[in-house]
Amino acid sequence: MLRNYISLHGLMLMYSLGAVCSKSASRHPFFSAGFWFFYGLAFAVLAVYAVVWQQLIKRIPLVTGYANKAVTVIWGLLWGRLFFAEAITMQGVLGAALIMTGIYIVVKSDG
Repeated sequence: MLRNYISLHGLMLMYSLGAVCSKSASRHPFFSAGFWFFYGLAFAVLAVYAVVWQQLIKRIPLVTGYANKAVTVIWGLLWGRLFFAEAITMQGVLGAALIMTGIYIVVKSDG
């Protein structure tokens, strides 16, 4: 079961990188080579995510899988800081802590 949770969080990490690609595409002129590169990369990430997600939810409870999708907010904070020099605010940290608490409660109650 631990392997499934590690796989789930690795998948959520990959899913969050799709948002990085989308934001990177938006920083390039529309239909430019940079736009198409990042847009295509985002599409590829989401395609792989969709296939792996379908296989993963066969092995874990659906409620657990969807509750853990919220961890992408935390990855979003980190990627925003790392790739786009965005500030990590106290509100963001508190929100991320609230999300992690919720995930913990759902996973813990799942057994």
